[in-house]
Amino acid sequence: MSYSHLLVAVAPTPESQALLRKAVAIARPLNARISLITLSTDPEMYNHLAAPMMENLRELMQEETLQFLQTLADTTDYPIWKSQIACGELGEHIKAFSKKYAVDLVICGNHNQSFFSRATCSAKSIVGNSGVDVLLVTL
Repeated sequence: MSYSHLLVAVAPTPESQALLRKAVAIARPLNARISLITLSTDPEMYNHLAAPMMENLRELMQEETLQFLQTLADTTDYPIWKSQIACGELGEHIKAFSKKYAVDLVICGNHNQSFFSRATCSAKSIVGNSGVDVLLVTL
C-alpha cells in the first residue's frame, strides 16, 4: 500500500526516536509527508497549586513540549511537515488531524508506562474512528 501522509504519535521519551525512525523508513521510499502529534499534560490536574502559578506552569509545559517536538524534528534526517500538541483525548485529536490534513497512516507506539496507559485507552478509539490505517509499534 502506498501512503502519502503519516502521523506519528510521540511522547517526550527517548523511544520516540525509534518510532520516528520507523516512520521515516516507511515514508522515505514513498516521498510521503510525516507529521507529529503529542499529548501535553494539562496543569489543571495539579489543582493544589495557586491560580497565579497555573498560568506559569501551563506556559512552561507548553514550551517544554514545543522544545521536545523541535528537537525530535531536528535530529531526524527527514523533513517534518507539521507538529501538533494535543490536550485531552488523543483519539479525537488524531481523527481531526487526519481528516483536516489527509493523513492516511497513523503510527503509535508504547513509549512508557504513563503514555502506554493513555495510548491503550485511546487505541480502540484511534483504530475504530480514525478512518485510516493504524500501525501500532512495539518499542
